[in-house]
Amino acid sequence: MCDTIVVLREFTAENVTIFAKNSDREPNEAQIVEVIPRKRHSEEYVRCTYIEVPQVTETFAVLLSRPWWMWGAEMGVNEFGVAIGNEAVFTKLPYAKTGLTGMDLLRLGLERGKTAREALKIITGFLEEYGQGGNCSKSGKLYYHNSFIIADPSEAWVLETAGKHWVAQKVKDVRSISNALTIRVEWDEYGESLKEYHEAKGLSKGELDFAKHFSDFLYTTVSKGVERQKFT
Repeated sequence: MCDTIVVLREFTAENVTIFAKNSDREPNEAQIVEVIPRKRHSEEYVRCTYIEVPQVTETFAVLLSRPWWMWGAEMGVNEFGVAIGNEAVFTKLPYAKTGLTGMDLLRLGLERGKTAREALKIITGFLEEYGQGGNCSKSGKLYYHNSFIIADPSEAWVLETAGKHWVAQKVKDVRSISNALTIRVEWDEYGESLKEYHEAKGLSKGELDFAKHFSDFLYTTVSKGVERQKFT
């Protein structure tokens, strides 16, 4: 089980933002910790874990911790102090057999975003266009959706997803996530696909409890994300 936490700097003794994450990958699956320098690119596409997406002219320097066989990362920070961690979340929506893994989305956000807000827009843009999916286990089968904490030295966001649907909430002081959807009706931003979902069901903002509506009860209970979040 994994957990991610952020504390904004005005709530810390040293007046610095604190970001922390642990990782619950498979036994004996090595995680590579690597620094990738800022790079200029001439290629049109970049190959992620399962699919290709358009490349940009320049990607930023990043420090990543990633499963050895994946392009994406479990956690990382870039040269501008943007830090991101992701969590598996289990929802009622179907899991796609291919697409961008949550770890791919995390790396794309770090390589291209100078602030937490920019990284949020990059991740949600890729999510809406390409979707999330793909087997996240090298030795077996593991499919899930993702939640993220995206932080920089000045602000932080929680991003939670179910398929292509997403909601984001700006962190006010201290925030953590632990393998369970946590945002209910009090989100600050949400995606176009969720807006269309609202309209199809005749709902307005604030009438749909995101966590309650989309969480898979069995897997969310087994993962004990709600209990662990109370500790963090």
